[in-house]
Amino acid sequence: MVVGTCRITLAIPEGESLKGKRSVVKRVIARVRATFNVAIAEVDDLDSWESAVLGFAVVGNDHRFVNQVLDKVVDHIEGLHLAEVEDHAFEILHL
Repeated sequence: MVVGTCRITLAIPEGESLKGKRSVVKRVIARVRATFNVAIAEVDDLDSWESAVLGFAVVGNDHRFVNQVLDKVVDHIEGLHLAEVEDHAFEILHL
């Protein structure tokens, strides 16, 4: 079993309040879930209105497949243009 995780930091330049930030984060999460079969959630910077940290995970039986899905999810989030991707980090575990 291969488990891939990613921690992605988003800058939300138009976020003027926590309510605005939550709206952007919910849209990003909903669109990723609708497109990919991944588990995704906001995991850090919960009280900061100008940034968000999302974590998502992919499980598969092939290292290459898991890596491709992680890359595609990050590219998809960048392509949404709802928030700027500041940083992301992958980790792939073989269990």
